[in-house]
Amino acid sequence: MEQEVMESEMILPTHLSFKKIQMHDKYPKGQARGRHWKHLKQIIQAENYHNYPPDEPNYVNIESPPSMHPRKQICDITGFEAPYSDPRTHLRYANTEVFKLIRSLPNETW
Repeated sequence: MEQEVMESEMILPTHLSFKKIQMHDKYPKGQARGRHWKHLKQIIQAENYHNYPPDEPNYVNIESPPSMHPRKQICDITGFEAPYSDPRTHLRYANTEVFKLIRSLPNETW
């Protein structure tokens, strides 16, 4: 059967449009796959921001208005979001373990 195909000089396409391309076919070993991420320093050098007017926003001088959302409350001990506040010490805390730790602190620390 293969001999007949070879002798008939039939040209077969290397890729059939209805088949999905496998990753190992699309990107042979060692070849880069798509996006190349740039660091901020590379972006700034490529932008050549010195040629822009100072009032036009770019990566170096961008300014934004104050946020419309309320500021997030952060736990004073752990750094997690803190939905609670201790009325005696006015420290913010995230959970009961931190609250117990705050209450166990001596009075001079807060």
